[in-house]
Amino acid sequence: MRSFNTTGPVKPDKHYCVPPLERFDLDEVLRLVDGEKYFVLHAPRQTGKTSSLLALCDLLNRQGYGCVYTTVETARTARDDVEEAMRTVLSGLGSRARLTLGDEFLAREWSGILAEFGPNGALGEALTRWAEASPKPLVLLIDEIDTLQGDPLLSTLQQLRAGYPMRPGAFPQCVVLCGLRDVRDYRIRSTSSPFNIVAKSLRMGDFTREETLTLLDQHTRETGQAFTDDAREAIWTQTLGQPWLVNALAYETCFESEAKRDRSRPITADDIAEAREDLIVRRVTHLDQLADKLREDRVRRVVEPMLSGADERRATERDIEYARDLGLIARDKPVRIANPIYAEVVPRELGWILQEELDLNTTWYVDADDSLNLDRLMEAFQDFFRRHSEHWKNRFMYEEAWPQILLQAYLHRVVNGGGRIEREYGLGRGRVDLLITWPRGDRMREYVVECKVVRVGDGLESTVRDGVEQTAGYMARCAAEAGHLVVIDRREGRSWDEKVFRRQHRSQDDVPVDVWGM
Repeated sequence: MRSFNTTGPVKPDKHYCVPPLERFDLDEVLRLVDGEKYFVLHAPRQTGKTSSLLALCDLLNRQGYGCVYTTVETARTARDDVEEAMRTVLSGLGSRARLTLGDEFLAREWSGILAEFGPNGALGEALTRWAEASPKPLVLLIDEIDTLQGDPLLSTLQQLRAGYPMRPGAFPQCVVLCGLRDVRDYRIRSTSSPFNIVAKSLRMGDFTREETLTLLDQHTRETGQAFTDDAREAIWTQTLGQPWLVNALAYETCFESEAKRDRSRPITADDIAEAREDLIVRRVTHLDQLADKLREDRVRRVVEPMLSGADERRATERDIEYARDLGLIARDKPVRIANPIYAEVVPRELGWILQEELDLNTTWYVDADDSLNLDRLMEAFQDFFRRHSEHWKNRFMYEEAWPQILLQAYLHRVVNGGGRIEREYGLGRGRVDLLITWPRGDRMREYVVECKVVRVGDGLESTVRDGVEQTAGYMARCAAEAGHLVVIDRREGRSWDEKVFRRQHRSQDDVPVDVWGM
């Protein structure tokens, strides 16, 4: 039986899959190989790069090339030790050539070449001798190239560049570098790229909507277990085709529990929502690695203005491209988090300290009829903010966005016991929109909470007026039954008595919005 794959390269006989060679423009790739070009293939982690490279390797070998796939990830631990890194790279390449092609040349010769030519010449000399001895034109697929750092990476790229003019008779006809980032970003201790022979930089994208649904259909055809239309839509809208997320949600709902392995039982949208929450709460490796990147300054410069609702970005174009290469930011404009699951992970990760330490009785906000008493909840947060904000604002790593993170962490800690929170935020939005969904009986009730900040140079009344219209607009779009606007005054010299208030405003369309000053 096949299943959804979340670990390692895809194996079509064991995993449902989008055919790996359909993940990029194969015709273009083959033209580059035939044209003796060196090029880059890059994509975020767990997008399918390795699966596609392995399939390409098999195809090229059937077409008469001597193609070898190798990964240099194991040389990461060498750090700045060029000799140790080259020893690892050459031994790995020799093993791959022997296993893939039955070619013993490198496995037999690399250690002597390293001893004779040293770490800054051994790779180039080994590839030259191998190409001269090979009866077929060589193609080299180097995966995880950007796990090399500093001098080992610089030496590897410079040796490949030095041998480039000798291709194909005395050097590989084609070299493909594969990793997270484009080669233009490899600027090691220099102002220019040490690998300026790249003919093309190709980026592997996420699944399309059609590919996502095709993957799900494979499970239905082979097991008879259907995904409801709402479930199919939920998987697409929550992941926007990120391959690992698609597979992880589907695997979680179809294989992780005995009840869901009952193939007569269709997978529902509620199952997808439950699986999404489980993946986030467990901090599975894929999401944990992404969350860890939030600590980097260049990522913070991209993400923090989105969380705070700022109108101006502080990130450079290189910062944004780096975040895109990580898969954290969508590829197209405007600058925004790549998908709703990542958008949920970011504020939860940044506010996890509060969620862990906050000791709350989570029953007082539920009325006798099991409905959510949002008025009582907002009153409690207003009091909490007044009493504890000075303590908490110094504990969040994103200093500009701490009020928004504090609000979201508090609401999540309380609401998550019975409902869920959906979030919308992005650069230039001027606010953060939260949609609280709460079950009552056989229907879901929805409430909007919006957060705006009064900044230096802003006026309170104009901020409230704009916020009321924005809140009412979001309420209309979500068909929410109530709306609350949180206005946080960060201007200097304002007393708590001036900042704290509650009043009701009406939008131009006569929609009531409760406004909470803090």
